[in-house]
Amino acid sequence: MNLILVAVGLSKVLFGGLVAALGIWLAFRGLNRLLDTDPTRDLREGNIAAGVVHAASLLALGLLAQNAVNATFDAMDLTFRGSFPRPGMLVQLIVFALLHVGVSLFVGTGVLALGVLLFDKMTPGVDELAEVRRGNVALALVLAAVLLVIALLTAPGLQATLNGLIPFPELPPSTFRAPA
Repeated sequence: MNLILVAVGLSKVLFGGLVAALGIWLAFRGLNRLLDTDPTRDLREGNIAAGVVHAASLLALGLLAQNAVNATFDAMDLTFRGSFPRPGMLVQLIVFALLHVGVSLFVGTGVLALGVLLFDKMTPGVDELAEVRRGNVALALVLAAVLLVIALLTAPGLQATLNGLIPFPELPPSTFRAPA
């Protein structure tokens, strides 16, 4: 049994769960402010349109926050590969993990806002947010798609940005492979 691998795996589960919980909380709070709604009331009252938009915002933020989790896991794998980490390495890893999460959630919140603003520009003369609050499901579905498409298309750039923040060890040139 490899106890270091077990400990790394459990720390990944814990970190992923904490990022998910924080992301869900921020997505609900952020969208609540953008839409000027109360997600708890919307769900209790059965506002399907608001539920669709809230669900899409959670998925969009999850797609983007996944990059923070993956980048942090890459750093963990490099840190723990082949040797027991020194305490300074663990502190550095925690700092980079927090930086990754902060950047991801900031970008995710920005993407949600950008999606709402973009949708607003695409539909002149329509008060989208009022329509969602009134339960316009058709409008909510299109807004949800806009949020998800923006998240999907910004995720690779966010992944590259976060990987750039990782203090990767210097590797010999022979370990690099050209992309296929």
